[in-house]
Amino acid sequence: METAGQGGPRDGPRDGVGQGADRRPIAARDTGFANRLAAWLIARRASPNGISGAGMVAGILAGLALAGTAWLPEAARPLWLLGALLVQLRLLANLMDGMVAIGRGVASPVGELWNEIPDRVSDTATLLGLGVAAGSPAWGLAAALAAMSTAYVRATGKAAGTPSDFRGPMAKQQRMALVTALAVFCAVTPVAWHAPLHFWALVVITALAALTALRRLNGIAGKLRAR
Repeated sequence: METAGQGGPRDGPRDGVGQGADRRPIAARDTGFANRLAAWLIARRASPNGISGAGMVAGILAGLALAGTAWLPEAARPLWLLGALLVQLRLLANLMDGMVAIGRGVASPVGELWNEIPDRVSDTATLLGLGVAAGSPAWGLAAALAAMSTAYVRATGKAAGTPSDFRGPMAKQQRMALVTALAVFCAVTPVAWHAPLHFWALVVITALAALTALRRLNGIAGKLRAR
């Protein structure tokens, strides 16, 4: 049950939600489109948790669309475009749930769970789907695990009392930007160009996400030692 109060659990590190330094830095939050859409959702009393759930559904469907390019090669081009669109819809939902939570002044006892779980499910589904598209589910799984490690380190730091660390170079927005760019590229270019790109995109995501986790761990350790 949602309760009033901007300082509740939905005011954690969620995109669009948070206080001061504990907000994920996202330029799109300040755009006119984002603010108009948030106002439209607030006027209709949309549920932040419901928006988070919708974003997770979009993330899962994005993964299925990307995997579908391997299962249904004759429909690969529209599936690449659909995958790119769903990835962006997932990110839009990630942005809107926090803005709506603040705009409506609502918080939820389970808001922290809605903050984190849908993101992890969406990341995993999307990267596994790309792994299937690349013919290498193992690299899709590796990328998903590396992505999850970045969130794990951030959450561990927060539990230890440090501000949420959102540094990159391969945070969520960079991962999804790369997947989106790759999907659009594959939708408009010859198929013969695609396979190596899928593979190397997963290698880059895995390596840079692991680096991101290490940078966050080092930063959090430094803050704890400085106390």
